[in-house]
Amino acid sequence: MKRIPVAAVVGPTASGKTALAVELALRLNGEVISADSMQIYRQMDIATAKPDADEMRGVRHHLIDCLDPGEVFSVARFVASARPLIEDITARGKLPIVAGGTGLYIDALFGNMQFEDEETDPALREELKGFYETEGFDRLLNRLRALDPEAAERLSPGRNPRRVIRALEICLSSGMTQTQLNQSRLAQPSPYHTVKLGLRCSDRAYLYERIDRRVDQMLARGLEEEARRFYQQNAGATAAAAIGYKELYPYLCGESDLDTCVENLKRATRRYAKRQLTWFGRDPGIRWFEIDTTPFNVIADEGERIIKDSFYEYWKR
Repeated sequence: MKRIPVAAVVGPTASGKTALAVELALRLNGEVISADSMQIYRQMDIATAKPDADEMRGVRHHLIDCLDPGEVFSVARFVASARPLIEDITARGKLPIVAGGTGLYIDALFGNMQFEDEETDPALREELKGFYETEGFDRLLNRLRALDPEAAERLSPGRNPRRVIRALEICLSSGMTQTQLNQSRLAQPSPYHTVKLGLRCSDRAYLYERIDRRVDQMLARGLEEEARRFYQQNAGATAAAAIGYKELYPYLCGESDLDTCVENLKRATRRYAKRQLTWFGRDPGIRWFEIDTTPFNVIADEGERIIKDSFYEYWKR
């Protein structure tokens, strides 16, 4: 099977993924497919660090500003959306460049994970939601830990009850753990020949300083107003879990002062970056660059060379 060449730029938040993806797209006649679980939503511009027209530099971007905040976007929906985009970009003689920090999306796409239509049990889901509402997150997680300790360990840091409920629903309805189900979906070989470039820092403090500065810049650009408007229009939406909104919510409700909420936002973003680094660090196929010790133009030059060498047959056409 002749595999489709696809490049990827991955790494933690605030590492410069968009800038590198755009630069490579300009050099290699590419288009960017966003692998960000929140930039898919409209109205959420500042909190998600969504690139504006100046940052895109004329490069076409996909899977940005596609959904209203009230809609649910999942890994299955991402893969179903990205696959035809890759085919279309390739058919037009361009290079697909997947860029983003949502590791699950990237692994599912490049790993050719299959998502079959599954029977769901609304009564079971409602029972699990009720259990969470009355007993709390920790007891919900303990139920999952008894059935699927691997999934519980993976989901514990994020403290996302919706994902824990989904993992429990899989266990109770299918008799399989989420890991077993995912493995059963990886039977087909990937149709993609991938090159993955990663951005990180040799000194973690450098990344954390970049994160803190970006939060300050977001506030200067109007993050508080954006968050207030979001909650007025989209209370209860899945997208409300976005970092940048939920940390400011106590201030918007008058329950906390702004400085405390901003510090919590910086802390939450740093923790998210750490989780991203852990996730991507498990992938031996990523070619890493340290942004604190390597100039941007050197990273772009080397990234271009790696992609061209890897896709030699493609570039000969």
